[in-house]
Amino acid sequence: MKPQNNFTSNQSGPHNFSPTILREYDIRGQIDINLNEDDAYALGRAFGTWLLRERGADLQNHICVGYDGRESSPALAGALVGGLMETGFNVVNVGLGPSPMLYFAVKDRGAEAGIMVTGSHNPSDYNGFKMMAKSGPVFGEHIQTIGKIAASGNFENGAGAMDHVDIREDYIARLLKDYTGERDMTVAWDAGNGAAGEVLRMLTDKLPGKHILLFDDIDGSFPNHHPDPTVDANLVDLQKAVKENSCDLGIAFDGDGDRIGVVDEKGEVLRCDILMTLYAREVLEQHPGAAIIGDVKCSQVMFDEIERLGGKPVMWKTGHSLIKDKMAELDAPLAGELSGHIFFNDKYYGFDDALYCGVRLLNELAKADGPLSTLTSDLPKLHNTPEYRVEVDEETKFDIVPQIADNLKGNMPDGFELDETDGVRVKNGQDWWLLRPSNTQAVLVFRAESASQGGLEKLKDMALQEIAKVGYTLSFDT
Repeated sequence: MKPQNNFTSNQSGPHNFSPTILREYDIRGQIDINLNEDDAYALGRAFGTWLLRERGADLQNHICVGYDGRESSPALAGALVGGLMETGFNVVNVGLGPSPMLYFAVKDRGAEAGIMVTGSHNPSDYNGFKMMAKSGPVFGEHIQTIGKIAASGNFENGAGAMDHVDIREDYIARLLKDYTGERDMTVAWDAGNGAAGEVLRMLTDKLPGKHILLFDDIDGSFPNHHPDPTVDANLVDLQKAVKENSCDLGIAFDGDGDRIGVVDEKGEVLRCDILMTLYAREVLEQHPGAAIIGDVKCSQVMFDEIERLGGKPVMWKTGHSLIKDKMAELDAPLAGELSGHIFFNDKYYGFDDALYCGVRLLNELAKADGPLSTLTSDLPKLHNTPEYRVEVDEETKFDIVPQIADNLKGNMPDGFELDETDGVRVKNGQDWWLLRPSNTQAVLVFRAESASQGGLEKLKDMALQEIAKVGYTLSFDT
């Protein structure tokens, strides 16, 4: 697939984005319902204008653009490029690939900014844009400002050009630079028909050992399973491949290759907060006493283990741009989210790259005395849930959790306290439950953890009651 760069728009003046697509840390919507090529073109013009006016960007520099494997992505990328060029910027189009390859291109080439056309792990009829500037992530108020520029119609004007650049070999070479594996392993990889498939083939061709690739053909209709490795049902094929091929581990990616999922040699799912404890051991050896960040959905086990290792655990808001911003603030060498976004800033660039995370995990396992399961066998075994989702209306989802918080403040059970870092996290020692609005889907996300199964059931009952008070139902059957 190639972007359609001959896009022409009838909208030369103001453009109003649907407010529901201007999210906290990206722009994302449903094709031909609240997102189309006119939106992409207007974003290009507004983003280029914002860079010049708000960030003092150098027009002699360039902007990198990439896109994922969805059917709508080439056309959106073409419209986006057209808008960027009309502000005077030259565009480097790195083509089809995972989001971290686009991020790498920006860092490696010293670009002014980058935009990735991707719907990430959303259904195939969704798409969107992840943006970054040379000085850091573009999110929150930045996105709202870009929306206001588009609505004003007051754009910078120029005549930029576009160049196609194949960055894949350079990207793979950078991934391999930090590979230190000391023994061959058998690894199953599940690309989920997402944008990482082609690059994954090129990477594994250069890694030692045996590699079994699942669904590495890029197909934006996702014919085999949904590309979201946080949902256990999406890991069934990977678990089967690990067992049938006696693999040392299995690694899965989401639709745009920035989130990782892992199963051990037994096929057991390794949650990303526990995976973070493995990474923290090496990172804290190199950066003793450093801050390591986890989002509010992460296990207390992770925070306690980071502290035991001599690090400074920091609980922060969910969202890849929010985590990146906090990393920069604290100069943290490592951060992660339960959703599989993991950020290395000790040897790498500090952005979320699931392929790089895979390489670093191979390093840790290669130097271990036993299989992957033994690397976490010494950790406390708390009882927890996966992420459960409550479907809600997109327009009202951010109003629901504050209602629950208000109800809790007036009726908090003895021994419990309320943390509103991001949503509501109701906690009592190691026991806690969380409910927060997703910034990427029309859902509320729930998770709970307890020292006992009985305690976990009590937490789930408490959450059910609070959710029912505001007119919604949480099901634990899926």
